[in-house]
Amino acid sequence: MPVITLNSAKLSKGQKGELIKELTAAAAKIMNIQEQSYYVFLKEHEMDNLGVGGQFLAEYLKDKV
Repeated sequence: MPVITLNSAKLSKGQKGELIKELTAAAAKIMNIQEQSYYVFLKEHEMDNLGVGGQFLAEYLKDKV
C-alpha cells in the first residue's frame, strides 16, 4: 500500500481532486504499481498555522503579490 501525503494551505475541492488524480498517476507510472494501490492523504492547514521566512504564510504571500 503506497502512501502519498501532501501538506498545504487550504485547497478547493477541485484542486484536491486534481492533486489526487495527478499524484496517483505520476507515482504509478514511475513506480510501476497499479493506481488502485495508492492512498493519498491531503493535510490542509490554515494560513495562520503556516509560516515561511519568519512570517505567517498570509503575510508572506501578501508581500509577494
